[in-house]
Amino acid sequence: MWLGGRSWLPVLGQVCSRLRCLAFARTWGACRGPMAERLSTGAEAASGLGAPAQQNGDAGGDARGEQPPGHPEPAGSEEEAVSGDAKQPSGNGERAPAAAPGPGKRKKRRGAVGERIVPPPKKRRAGVSFGDEHFAETSYYFEGGLRKVRPYYFDFRTYCKGRWVGHSLLHVFGTEFRAQPLAYYEAAVRAGRLHLNEEPVQDLSIVLKDNDFLRNTVHRHEPPVTAEPIRLLAENEDVVVVDKPSSIPVHPCGRFRHNTVIFILGKEHQLKELHPLHRLDRLTSGVLMFAKTAAVSERIHEQVRDRQLEKEYVCRVAGEFPAEEVTCKEPILVVSYKVGVCRVDPQGKACESVFQRLSYNGHSSVVRCRPLTGRTHQIRVHLQFLGHPILNDPIYNSAAWGPSRGRGGHIPKTDEELLRDLVAEHQARQSLDVLDLCGGDLCPGPPDSTAPSSELSKDCLEEMAASAQKMDGAVEAVPQDLDGVPMASGKATRTDVVNQETDPLCSECRRVPQDPSPQDLVMFLHALRYKGPDFEYHSPMPAWARDDWQEH
Repeated sequence: MWLGGRSWLPVLGQVCSRLRCLAFARTWGACRGPMAERLSTGAEAASGLGAPAQQNGDAGGDARGEQPPGHPEPAGSEEEAVSGDAKQPSGNGERAPAAAPGPGKRKKRRGAVGERIVPPPKKRRAGVSFGDEHFAETSYYFEGGLRKVRPYYFDFRTYCKGRWVGHSLLHVFGTEFRAQPLAYYEAAVRAGRLHLNEEPVQDLSIVLKDNDFLRNTVHRHEPPVTAEPIRLLAENEDVVVVDKPSSIPVHPCGRFRHNTVIFILGKEHQLKELHPLHRLDRLTSGVLMFAKTAAVSERIHEQVRDRQLEKEYVCRVAGEFPAEEVTCKEPILVVSYKVGVCRVDPQGKACESVFQRLSYNGHSSVVRCRPLTGRTHQIRVHLQFLGHPILNDPIYNSAAWGPSRGRGGHIPKTDEELLRDLVAEHQARQSLDVLDLCGGDLCPGPPDSTAPSSELSKDCLEEMAASAQKMDGAVEAVPQDLDGVPMASGKATRTDVVNQETDPLCSECRRVPQDPSPQDLVMFLHALRYKGPDFEYHSPMPAWARDDWQEH
């Protein structure tokens, strides 16, 4: 009898399980309709605040938030994300039915009562292009052998960085953008200059969320560059080749936007939507190639990857360079992406350069350089290692490297000490622009924790970034009358200011910067020739490389 009772236990378990499933199905059928309606309503509420429309062209930060360190960085990565106006809900008071989600997509949850809804980010279109609306932001004028840009209003735009989530705007400005005092940002709020998801910020204590879109209108000043024109070396249906003067960046980066090759070609030569095929440092002159289409760009970049391109540079170095051909294969390590400084190090990336002396005048030598790889500052770092730095190289022929100036890789100080001394030297010379140490109010702050171990510490980088705002002379303190800046009424924008060359909140408007001389903007490194399987382009030999050149 006991055995028979025991045999019924599995049957009873199955019956109980089926009864529970039946009860659950009835309960779910009764509440599924209201629950689905609530989920649908939440999705509509979220989608009613559309994210700002994005177009390629203009960049204050990475469209999705995190931006890799450096770059001074990243060449060719200096892209600026532009956003349009936020979409508004329909004004008839009726709610449009929500679209049914696609397969595998989850419906959005409605936020809690009083919770701030963050619009989802819009996808960005690939590529970088600048059009007439960007070129019309301001104009050039020429003075003392320099090309200058009239000050103008500009929107720095960025999505909330991951490290900002959960922190207030006050905290972010106070810790990452210390170039301006908090009083400036409070005045910018009153003037209607700060927007969060295209709505004016009313209080800096607002806490940031993932996907928040921030726009900051600033009064922008650009450093001057040489007034030497950009000469066209060649143009056909595939490429544009120019002779780039020293001191002009290839594309917008840091404080430079209109004073760049891309903008000058667009504004003065009507050459638009060009694709840079290689990079030249801002202080390097010579052959610079652009593709007119993405297809041509990809084809030539593939030739670069396959080592089918020959590059030849010429430079003037300190001392008597050996008469025989010299090959340097020392690996190069980036000391700091933010400052843009490299050195020879066994842990660096493999590279190779071949050098041949062309002439010697008793003090300096003209040397032909053939870089067989394309590392950052490769020619400059290898020449420094060989004990013959470029004669007027503001970084690698600096006393900050120690008595031997980095010869043989001997640097008697830590990376942090080296960077500190480089910054101090250029502060004393009022030439911090050489280090490209600069940033706008919404430019990326300190590098992320994923930066290379050789990167400067966070506090040191912040200190240098703040110091960079004082370049070319001390910046006056923000005036005490910032508290008197009136509140913006309605949709006040930068167009409310009649004369955009001066601005009551701008510290740079209240000082007279010391202009560099045109000679100070030239470094003796020139891209002489670029050759591929089906093309070859030359630029003239610069004056400082000629046999009759005299040092001053």
